[in-house]
Amino acid sequence: MRRSTTKPVVLPLACGLLAAAIPFVAIRAFGHRHVMPGMYVHFVGVGVSALVAAIASLTLTIVGARRNDGRTVIVGTAFSVMAALLAIHGLATPGVLVGMNGVISFTGGATLPVGAALLALSALPGLRRPKSVRPLLMLQVVLLVGVISLGALGMLFPSLVPAVPETGSREAVSALLFGFALFLLLAARALKTYLLTRRAADLVVAVGIAWLASALAPAMLLSFMELGWWFGHIFELLGIVIVAVPVALDVRRTAQSRPLVGDVSGCDLVQSEEAFLGSHVRALTLSLARKDEYTEEHTRRVALRAVQVGEELGLAGGRLRALATGALVHDIGKLSVPDHILQKPGPLTDEEFEIIKRHPEWGDKMLVDLGFEEDIRHLVRSHHERLDGSGYPHGTEGSLIPLDVRILAVCDVYDALISRRVYRDAWSHERAVKLLREECGTSFDAKCVTALERVLASELEPIAAAV
Repeated sequence: MRRSTTKPVVLPLACGLLAAAIPFVAIRAFGHRHVMPGMYVHFVGVGVSALVAAIASLTLTIVGARRNDGRTVIVGTAFSVMAALLAIHGLATPGVLVGMNGVISFTGGATLPVGAALLALSALPGLRRPKSVRPLLMLQVVLLVGVISLGALGMLFPSLVPAVPETGSREAVSALLFGFALFLLLAARALKTYLLTRRAADLVVAVGIAWLASALAPAMLLSFMELGWWFGHIFELLGIVIVAVPVALDVRRTAQSRPLVGDVSGCDLVQSEEAFLGSHVRALTLSLARKDEYTEEHTRRVALRAVQVGEELGLAGGRLRALATGALVHDIGKLSVPDHILQKPGPLTDEEFEIIKRHPEWGDKMLVDLGFEEDIRHLVRSHHERLDGSGYPHGTEGSLIPLDVRILAVCDVYDALISRRVYRDAWSHERAVKLLREECGTSFDAKCVTALERVLASELEPIAAAV
């Protein structure tokens, strides 16, 4: 019985869900209690939130501009606009610097929805490596000037800015639903990223987004005389910190921050295995490269195509991660194959081939000793099995071979066929695909072969267009 790839994430996800629920539970349980804190509490508290958002925005904007990373600049813009709105919101506190005014309602209602909208823009593909980040920096300046001008005019001329949205009004509910939908999208991106990367930082970002979302309802539906309204401000501050810190740490490590974008793919896992799959996987691929360079290059090519086929067939995040890991180490058992056989400059004898055929079991045993999960070991152990039972080492057949193993088998054979060896020339793409088609239903899964053809066609299209 195979162990599911979802099991290792059940506990972290449960902890993340509990952490995300804390503000919602607190606001629900105590939100309607009446309180009367002084206005200076609001003035100082919101000022701290604005300062935190400003520091985050400055850091992300500078780093993003230096690296020509438009997405990071947009995230910095989101925090800078939130910081400006929060600062104006705090300065407009009635009874501190100014009297009653509409700015405090407007900025309080706009901070989170506007911030969420700007954060959502970070997923635009063109922002990953734009020709220039100057237009994005100009956008940030324009937005900041607009917010500051609105705040200054509103405090100088209180009647200029209406006190909208009114608590519980149709406009307030609309802003609540709009902002919540955007935060839900951002949280889904972060969770999708976490399921692939299993990085705690990506789960933390999802929790931070939930805390920001939790502050929406109090801002739109409660008054400053209710405890939930103040809770909303607290969770807004904490949410900004929880989201900003992992993003800033990602950027500091010279990597793009991906959870807000949600664009991590199976290919990213393979190409950056140490960052996403762990140093233990990287150590194994390096060991394989030292043993036999061809085998390591082969496994990497197979892994890249396997995860592309897996995505084409709609594998869930956990299974795609296991497929990336298993494909990268599927030939690790060849570390135990004698060099004179593994690197023999000619066809193998029957006795030598029998030794080679033991590498799936040797790889499985090695991964057991290293503590790898059963689903990854199953890929290593079974990648030479065939649907008709003609494979090895166990002659497993039919429905007993899972989809991810079938994917790996097809990609493994395709790459082996089109690779040049010392004892034979490389096959053409057409010849290799023809063999796979001919053996659909006997050796290979037709659905996997068709998906591989689609992946290969997308790779060949740019080449054909260039020619």
